[in-house]
Amino acid sequence: MTMGTASTMTAIAEAMGLTLPGASSIPAMDANHARMAAGCGRRIVDMVWENLTPDALVTPASVRNAGVTAMAMGCSTNAVIHLIAMARRAGVTFGLDDFDALGRDVPVIANIRPSGDRYLMEDFYLAGGLRALMARLGARIDPSPITVTGRPIGETLTDAQVHDDDVIRPLDNPIYPEGALAVLRGNLAPDGAVMKPCACAPHLLVNEGRALVFDSYPEMKAATDDPDLDVEPNDVLVLRNAGPIGGPGMPEWGMLPIPIKLIRQGVRDMVRLSDARMSGTSYGACILHCAPEAAVGGPLALLRTGDRVAVDVPGRRLDMLVDEAELARRRAEWVAPAPHHPRGYGAIFARHVTQADQGCDFDVLAPVPGPGIPEPDIF
Repeated sequence: MTMGTASTMTAIAEAMGLTLPGASSIPAMDANHARMAAGCGRRIVDMVWENLTPDALVTPASVRNAGVTAMAMGCSTNAVIHLIAMARRAGVTFGLDDFDALGRDVPVIANIRPSGDRYLMEDFYLAGGLRALMARLGARIDPSPITVTGRPIGETLTDAQVHDDDVIRPLDNPIYPEGALAVLRGNLAPDGAVMKPCACAPHLLVNEGRALVFDSYPEMKAATDDPDLDVEPNDVLVLRNAGPIGGPGMPEWGMLPIPIKLIRQGVRDMVRLSDARMSGTSYGACILHCAPEAAVGGPLALLRTGDRVAVDVPGRRLDMLVDEAELARRRAEWVAPAPHHPRGYGAIFARHVTQADQGCDFDVLAPVPGPGIPEPDIF
């Protein structure tokens, strides 16, 4: 049973077959929400008798359906981490390159931005909801994976209808023809970084600027609030040490605020780079999940204020324009930060959490151990 406002993950859950049809789109105050909750309770009891378990539902085809659906929704960047982790737990190979390929191929057709005082998802629900969107995606959705109903997902979409072509667009009239998500790589993010091209000011899709590097959120916040900060519109704001280990826990700090000096000049977007996450409702030229993160010695740790950073979203590149000899010197001088937690759960977490490109999951929990394979010892 899904609830709340995390539209990306509720959509992914339904597209993967983990909810009853239509569960992800019903607003909490709608009368159908209570009926859906009751239906979920009845169905889970039947699933126990049928021995229908998640390993039958989370398959390569259902994971890909979830990725396609997320792209069509104009999803949150958090979809990358969560879906990779879920797939990995089930032994399904699905990674950053799969997301990038879908981002180039699947148009954004859900127009669910807030309007006035209306609830974010209300218009989408009234327009037909997720079932209508998936039906409109046509052949991009594999109809064969089964859902919690025990039936193929294609059967649950046969009667879905779109009631508003502006909210759930036809494929030939999308909000964006591509670009829900893109994965950038280069000497700043050899294992990948994630951004939303569709949320980025067009002139920043290809940009070169000077780096302004901050080692902590308080340092960054103090600087961006300084009206005398030395900053230009094409500069690149960088926040590091905010990844899964550096945060710790990879907080949603990735939407760095535009410096007040630039806001007063009318600047509303600029390139921002971090090893953090950001909220699904955020926007702008924010490049996130930079991997490996700075706290483990990723290249982001070697970047310095004044270095030039080049971003090429169409070319999927993210590079610091620093020669290899200088980078080697910096790497030799780099000292790992002291651990946040030298003992206890925090130490176990830091020892076993994976990087963003692998879903920030515990390395000891994936893939699912098979017959005769014991659970690993996390200590």
